[in-house]
Amino acid sequence: MALNFNQFAKEGNAFLKEFAKKINMPNDTDKAGRILSSILHGLREVITIEESLQLISQFPMFLKAVYVNKWTTRKKQKVKSMTDFVDLIRELNGVTALNDFESEEVAENYINSTFMLLRKYVSLGELEDLRTVLPKDLKSIVYQNAMF
Repeated sequence: MALNFNQFAKEGNAFLKEFAKKINMPNDTDKAGRILSSILHGLREVITIEESLQLISQFPMFLKAVYVNKWTTRKKQKVKSMTDFVDLIRELNGVTALNDFESEEVAENYINSTFMLLRKYVSLGELEDLRTVLPKDLKSIVYQNAMF
């Protein structure tokens, strides 16, 4: 099997453009990429390794690469609310967090958009599995934005 990295890059760039449009920044794919990466990394920090592996098994290669980038084994974060999750993704975003996630409302909209777009790749069964391991406030995001 030959790997076609150009195809992975093409698909990834198309997805990133779609994501940037979805979060109302069609001309700033760099910022959109940081936001996507932070949200996916935040998700991976709150779910089990087993659930992460099941989730990414359904991702296309470009999303797998984003999800696993800088992944280390460390103690899972205690996230009990949406505010905790937003704080976590800001932490993971680093020095650009105040610019990228200027308010909790904006951050929640980005999170909603991310889950809506992931629905293109993830089965309803896997989303239901994911929903069962998420904190209460995050369960509703999966249900509202990805299950239908």
